[in-house]
Amino acid sequence: MASQVGSVLAVIAVLAGVAAAVVAVLRLRARRGIATAMQRATYDVLHTAALAAEPLRSGLTQASAGKAVRHLRALVGAVGLTIVDEDTCLAFDGRGSHHGDQFTAACQRALSTHRTVVLTPADLPCDRVDCAVRGAVVAPMSGPDGRAAAALVAVADDQPAPGLVQATAEAARWAGSQIALAELDSSRERLARAEVRALRAQISPHFIYNALTAIASFVRTDPERARELILEFAEFTRYSFRAHGDFTTLAEELRSIDRYLTIERARFGDRLQVRLQIAPEVLPVGLPFLCLQPLVENAVRHGLSRKPGVGMVSIEARDAGAECHITVEDDGVGMDPAVFAPGLPETDDGQHVGLTNVDERLRSVFGDHFGLVVETAPGAGTKVSMRVPKFHPGVRA
Repeated sequence: MASQVGSVLAVIAVLAGVAAAVVAVLRLRARRGIATAMQRATYDVLHTAALAAEPLRSGLTQASAGKAVRHLRALVGAVGLTIVDEDTCLAFDGRGSHHGDQFTAACQRALSTHRTVVLTPADLPCDRVDCAVRGAVVAPMSGPDGRAAAALVAVADDQPAPGLVQATAEAARWAGSQIALAELDSSRERLARAEVRALRAQISPHFIYNALTAIASFVRTDPERARELILEFAEFTRYSFRAHGDFTTLAEELRSIDRYLTIERARFGDRLQVRLQIAPEVLPVGLPFLCLQPLVENAVRHGLSRKPGVGMVSIEARDAGAECHITVEDDGVGMDPAVFAPGLPETDDGQHVGLTNVDERLRSVFGDHFGLVVETAPGAGTKVSMRVPKFHPGVRA
């Protein structure tokens, strides 16, 4: 009897322990799940919007529309949803795909009037007995400037309610802004490539004539030196005018600068002194193509060529944690800081060749916090500094 009572007590103790554990788990879950229903709904909407934004930020194509349409349908809450341009349905999710031609025609009407179009059963005749489409809302995907090249079509299994109309219009406006941002990114990339082409054209008249003149001066007196300079000049121009890649490494940029300085030392002789301080660990850092060479050219051409006697150009690249800090400094004649005042156009009178170009390209690639910093004054030399992130999305040499 005593043993039976002991067994019962043991079972009760085990059950009590299990119950305590369940209560503890429930309390822990309750403590973690502190979000209200409204907060949970807000999180779900923002999370779904983020999933839809990622493909749209790459531009509107069939591939990006196919990835975004499912998330957009979840945002709108429609039984079906399609993204339509002026010619065809780019992607479809849910019901109603057999009404594609009717949706395309309605899209053309919505894009021409820049207004949301509501389709009723009379606008969507169908021979299918099992067709559940009873209406649709067609909203132009307009960006901040009001332009739209596509529309969002939300399919309804009943007469479209005002809530569906409003949700579709807001989702279309939001999607249009994401596409506009993608076009802005693309235009900035095209601008950066155009600036590189302009910078290459700028190098030609400023440097090539003097380089060839310096090489010619050695043809008779020192043919071997002339041959070496020709090879250096050939390698320099091949790098400067290469047709592929928007980015390079610091090591490659420094190698090209070394060739440039070799040719310039042939012109200036002992008047041009160069000091390098480069941390080996930053040599693989990626940076925009031809963003360092113009700074060195500016130091030689506008800082030292006008200075009597010996001049020094210092190039330093330091490891600064997540960044690489680069400076190009000369002890030449300096410049008036007013030429760098915001809003003033870049002149071609020899004051700051390429500096504005490099500053804009750095900001375009890395953000507005990564522009050039110029310290100068007449008679005090010039120091140009830049910060480059060691790792940045999309920057690969």
